[in-house]
Amino acid sequence: MTEEKLTFWEHLDELRVVLIRIVIVLVAVTVIAFAFKEPLFKIILAPHKADFILYRLINRLSSLLAWPQMSLPEFEVKLISTELTAQFFTHMKVAFFAALLVSSPYIVFILFRYISPALYHNEKKYSGRVLFWAYSLFFLGVLLSYYIIFPLSFRFLGTYQVSPEVVNTITLNSYVQTLLVLSLLMGIMFEIPVLAWFFAKIGLLKADFMRKKRRYAIVIILIVAAVITPTGDVFTLTIVSLPVFLLYEISILLVAKTSGA
Repeated sequence: MTEEKLTFWEHLDELRVVLIRIVIVLVAVTVIAFAFKEPLFKIILAPHKADFILYRLINRLSSLLAWPQMSLPEFEVKLISTELTAQFFTHMKVAFFAALLVSSPYIVFILFRYISPALYHNEKKYSGRVLFWAYSLFFLGVLLSYYIIFPLSFRFLGTYQVSPEVVNTITLNSYVQTLLVLSLLMGIMFEIPVLAWFFAKIGLLKADFMRKKRRYAIVIILIVAAVITPTGDVFTLTIVSLPVFLLYEISILLVAKTSGA
């Protein structure tokens, strides 16, 4: 690493180059994702079908345990488009978010490389680890949402009827918007250990405090899980709450190790 100090305008020029590279990569990957419409929407629309992997696993587990109450009956929810431009703009939106997801490792890397010269050696080491775990946990949250939380929520809400006379036809925009929002929320919730470590590092959080407030944390986790997954059943609530509670317990261990308390 060179010790040459750059002026403010030189730093600004470097930042401009970094941002231009990010935009170019995002645009290029978005175009590629847009071109692969069929495989892209095969992934996006998979949870709304009765043969989605989660539903098949639950039915297989129900057969193995000889617990017919656990099995999920066949269902069908039609997706519609009510606006002339809705499908095109939804396609663009999904392509962009797919590009953002695929390009995020490069974006994180290039931004970290830009700010790394201003960091000390130990700060670089910690920053690299934090970015790795933050990125990994976020993706775990997104995967949990895609494979478990969103399918169960969609199945419940999409088949819920106040009367047989009222047929559910869900708009494509509503479907995609819910999928993206739930994925984002779960990704953020999975950042609990990283945030706890950071607050412990700057002296704002102690392990003893987290242990004493564990009961309140459980209540908050359950409330948030109930809001995210409005299915009303204990199984789904447990599926969402359990990993978040485990992350809270892991956070206590991280905070104790970091703060020494």
